[in-house]
Amino acid sequence: MFTRVPREDTRAHRDISSCTVLAMGKLIYAGTTEIGFEDRVLAHLQIVVGLKLRRKEGFFFSWRDEQSVGDGRSAIWIDPAIPLLFRYSGGRPAKINKTWLEAMTLSANSAQGLQLTEEIGVLGADEVSADSPRGR
Repeated sequence: MFTRVPREDTRAHRDISSCTVLAMGKLIYAGTTEIGFEDRVLAHLQIVVGLKLRRKEGFFFSWRDEQSVGDGRSAIWIDPAIPLLFRYSGGRPAKINKTWLEAMTLSANSAQGLQLTEEIGVLGADEVSADSPRGR
């Protein structure tokens, strides 16, 4: 689900277990570091990170790396002074899972910072369109 993406990688990868092609976007940190995430994950990250940065709060963001890059953990310091670019590979906005978003927000507000986890909640039961007006 989470991987650093060399510039020559493809823009999507195949999830063999479900036989679907997942859109692979990138979080570009400080203009130099590209970190690959599925578009759906990236959409949730953009909301949570945006909420923290609007309040001018810095925090750590960590995630588990894929086996292809060592199967460890990585972390970066997110700060309003560090430029971020959320680059999506798909053209449609992802559906937002409110339960997962709330869990991510709580994590971002903790002393440990935002720790990306697998999606929680029942898929489809608690989702809204990323571009829909609030409250829908």
